[in-house]
Amino acid sequence: MHHSTRELRLATALVAAADTLAEGFDATAHLRRVADHCVELLAARAVGIMLIDDGRTVSMAGSSRQEEVALDLLAAQHGGGPCLDSYGSGKPVPPVSIRVAHADARWPDFTERALGHDIAGTFAVPLRRRETLLGALNVFVPTLPNGSPHGYGSDVLVAQALADATAVGLQNHRSYTQYRTLARQLQEALSSRVRIEQAKGMLAERWNVGADQAFVALRQYARRRQLPLDRVAQTVIERVADDAELRREAPGPSGRPS
Repeated sequence: MHHSTRELRLATALVAAADTLAEGFDATAHLRRVADHCVELLAARAVGIMLIDDGRTVSMAGSSRQEEVALDLLAAQHGGGPCLDSYGSGKPVPPVSIRVAHADARWPDFTERALGHDIAGTFAVPLRRRETLLGALNVFVPTLPNGSPHGYGSDVLVAQALADATAVGLQNHRSYTQYRTLARQLQEALSSRVRIEQAKGMLAERWNVGADQAFVALRQYARRRQLPLDRVAQTVIERVADDAELRREAPGPSGRPS
């Protein structure tokens, strides 16, 4: 790949990896796209991404090219592998020959599966955002340059850049989702409060009592029937509430004490 072309593709891939603030965001599809960019940039056989939370794998995604191979190799790492090592250390696992690792009994389940898929070498980089580790990105290559893994140094840097951008995107989306959830909850709480105040005012005017007495009636009615206060208020606003039953809950001469 021409040097300037690769740089342009890398820049495009980095922007795409960090772009997660979209409606209907699908994390698995997003990670698959990141893996696809990685395959293209590194001429890899396949790429897999594993998200890990508190030491437990929570999600796996593979490149569209050889997706089954990528997912199989990620799943084979339950007893150990480059993804778990990278996540555990927070550092890249440098390129390694699968045959050498297998002979050394390093990650035996994973290396045996990788040999079955004709994978020659692999390396992994962590998905990290400052001190927060989210998982790891694993690259599977069909050949080693001159029989040695050391020629993949620049590829590790490219993979780490993509992994870092992906981690930023995932963290931003998590924060975005949390803020949106909080905003929705606050809006719902405000709307509920407005409905309750409106119902209080309607009852106070209808019964010619104070707003506090009307509120007590609403609250007691809701408690006795184990209904949300907001729902009772809505029935008052919609004029479908049982006015006589509500009135009995009001303190004072016309109702019973709370």
